[in-house]
Amino acid sequence: MIYKFKSQAEGDVIMLEGNGDQLLTIIGRNPSAQGIIPVSQIPAAIAALDSGIITHEAAEGQELGHLGTEVAASGDSVRLRARATPFIELLRNSARAGKDVVWGV
Repeated sequence: MIYKFKSQAEGDVIMLEGNGDQLLTIIGRNPSAQGIIPVSQIPAAIAALDSGIITHEAAEGQELGHLGTEVAASGDSVRLRARATPFIELLRNSARAGKDVVWGV
């Protein structure tokens, strides 16, 4: 499945299932084929993503230990911050415009 997050305030943000599931889980949503983030819930979603990014980066730092910011060659080397940034921008612009964010509709 591919997620296509949409808002009348901004261009679409498209993500593969695993990445979309991760972001939805972080904001307290059950991953699903369809959904909506009402304007009233966008600030909490942004705060949850910001917190999740900080937690994720702290855990990465502990795992990497002496390697610093280098990323291990095996596995996924794209950081949560990089994945979440377009989605966070969609949420921010939607909140400013007073528009909901939807997917699967």
